[in-house]
Amino acid sequence: MAIKVHANRVGIAPRKVRGVVNLIRNKKASEALRILRFCEKKEISIVLSKLLNSGLAIASDSEKYDIDNLVVSTIYANEGQTQKRIQPRAQGRAFKIRKRSSHITLELKEA
Repeated sequence: MAIKVHANRVGIAPRKVRGVVNLIRNKKASEALRILRFCEKKEISIVLSKLLNSGLAIASDSEKYDIDNLVVSTIYANEGQTQKRIQPRAQGRAFKIRKRSSHITLELKEA
């Protein structure tokens, strides 16, 4: 049995999130939190650490899992909704701005 936690419509592009996600895949939960604490991309690491702490809280409430042996088995960032904006440019032209978001899914299993 695994614990699945989702964060939908995170206001960061999935391409940027995937770089940090790859750092903590297949690591123990305590080690993943340590990696996120010292990661250079602070905004992404804060979102991922909140998600990981949420999964650990679910595990401690259910009392079925040993928190010391939990491993980040599956974690991925998919593309969410894209907000489209228009920025005016010279000579009556327009420039499209795409504000991308991502859906992050994290799964914890016992080692």
